[in-house]
Amino acid sequence: MKKFFLFSLIILVIACQENPEKKPQMSEEKLYRPAFHFTPKKSWMNDPNGMFYYKGTYHLYFQYYPDDNVWGPMHWGHASSKDMVNWEEYPIALYPDEMGYIFSGSAVVDHNNTSGFGQNGKTPTVAIFTHHNMEKEKAAQVDVETQSIAYSLDEGMTWTKYAGNPVIENPEIRDFRDPKVIWDDNSNQWIMALAAHDNVRFYASPNLKDWSYLSNFGFDKGHYGGVWECPDLFPLKVAGSDEIKWVLFVSINPGGPNGGSATQYFVGDFDGTNFVLDQDFAKDLENRNDFWVDFGRDNYAGVTWQNIQRDNGNRLFIGWMSNWDYAQEVPTHAWRSAMTIAREIGLIKTTQGYRLTNIPVEEAKQTLDSLTLDSETLLGNMKLELAVDSMKKVGYILSNKLGEKLEFGFDPVKQNFYIDRTVAGKNDFSEKFAPQLSYAPRFTEEKNIQGSMILDKTSIELFWDDGRTVMTEIFFPNAPFNQITKIE
Repeated sequence: MKKFFLFSLIILVIACQENPEKKPQMSEEKLYRPAFHFTPKKSWMNDPNGMFYYKGTYHLYFQYYPDDNVWGPMHWGHASSKDMVNWEEYPIALYPDEMGYIFSGSAVVDHNNTSGFGQNGKTPTVAIFTHHNMEKEKAAQVDVETQSIAYSLDEGMTWTKYAGNPVIENPEIRDFRDPKVIWDDNSNQWIMALAAHDNVRFYASPNLKDWSYLSNFGFDKGHYGGVWECPDLFPLKVAGSDEIKWVLFVSINPGGPNGGSATQYFVGDFDGTNFVLDQDFAKDLENRNDFWVDFGRDNYAGVTWQNIQRDNGNRLFIGWMSNWDYAQEVPTHAWRSAMTIAREIGLIKTTQGYRLTNIPVEEAKQTLDSLTLDSETLLGNMKLELAVDSMKKVGYILSNKLGEKLEFGFDPVKQNFYIDRTVAGKNDFSEKFAPQLSYAPRFTEEKNIQGSMILDKTSIELFWDDGRTVMTEIFFPNAPFNQITKIE
């Protein structure tokens, strides 16, 4: 085999000298296991949970069912990384118990020991999660979900559940889950954003144990194709200014811009009690339909890391790279699903109003530039440039020796970016997987389009116009994509 080499476009390719017709068929592991996206060694995974940074390590917990490759009794799996690309997986962090399954949630580093869990000078880490009682669900009761906590004194490696759980009882709301907690310096308290069916409820606590209801947001705001889930509330500095705005993420399933699961966002202000939409953003929201973190079909339930932000005030983010339309049917069997590449979330103010941006973290780009693999496939980080034509599509085609292809680019007639995975390989496992092309709007009018692509064995992540439009989608070719052609 020839060694990997780096094209000027920053894409990694390997060529095989052997006759491909004489080569045995690739194993599922070799063909589909991501090269640099996190995926569990075995079994089912969905939402990222409990993400925090401490002493040079990024911790990632995740919804996990260790006994099958479809959704089941939820645990918290655990992995960590120094660069958000190379991950080490650990034993299960949290197991179901008599109170129920361990659904999604968050974790914080309690530097001031407000919880009182710290001992002998050890800083506690506190996880906040949803207990989901299956016996109550089977009995068709409403108060199925409550909020609980656990603490760690060894930097997130082992956990002790709080004896006083639950810390928030169910207020007779059936879908009442996914607590995301941050420390608010302005109000000097912990703030929780919690999904409550068709709105987000906010709570406050001085110690992570005793919580008081503050307010809610939603009902008539945003998209309601499905239940609201996995909220995340945090402040962001507006690029190029000293202005601070608050951003709220809310995932919905279904109801995404191209079908199935997706994550919407809102921009406003938070005063320690209420989240209120920015007036200009509220007007934009009434007239537009495009406030999505990612327009592709495969980025759901994403949230940001705690206890770290960039020098420019931006946040770090990761999402579940799948879609509930077909997540349990995709053609991998030893494991199911992966996480997106880690991203830096920013906020800009344009003539069109506030817009979220997200781009791959610099650590990922540096790692990919030095990547070495032993598989016959196109991989890595590639810079993209398109000259917009007024009449025809411009873009790229990824292809393989079997004639399968993935096409992506810009359609000037629709004024949309697009991804076409309809003939990119296996898709008969679900009629919802590739019924049509996916589209995303463009938010600038510059003649030339700049972008970048993160390409792994079964996923593409496209970042157009400095991350103003992002599309993430998965695919399952029967042979690796090993050629890229520009459409001009």
